[in-house]
Amino acid sequence: MTTPDKKADFSDVQGGVSSTDEIKEKADFSDVQGGSSSTDEITGGGEQTYTVQKGDTLSHIAKEFYGKANKWNAIFEANRDQLDDPDKIQPGQILKIPTVND
Repeated sequence: MTTPDKKADFSDVQGGVSSTDEIKEKADFSDVQGGSSSTDEITGGGEQTYTVQKGDTLSHIAKEFYGKANKWNAIFEANRDQLDDPDKIQPGQILKIPTVND
């Protein structure tokens, strides 16, 4: 004989969170502007960086920086520490843009 499944009733449960830590002032990012272009700052190692935007591909980024979309693999290889698949880049990722020879 089977019995109907009973679900737990949590309707009387009450909870709360408290902290004895001092409240610290939050950082103000209201003046921060997003976006990236080929004029991104150059890092200390002489390497440029690029912040991936929605709709970007490595080919598109390579075309922007090198003038040739087929140089995408240079960007992929320079970012193997964070990219497993060249077709799976995400908005917000910061990619290293290495210098390439023609």
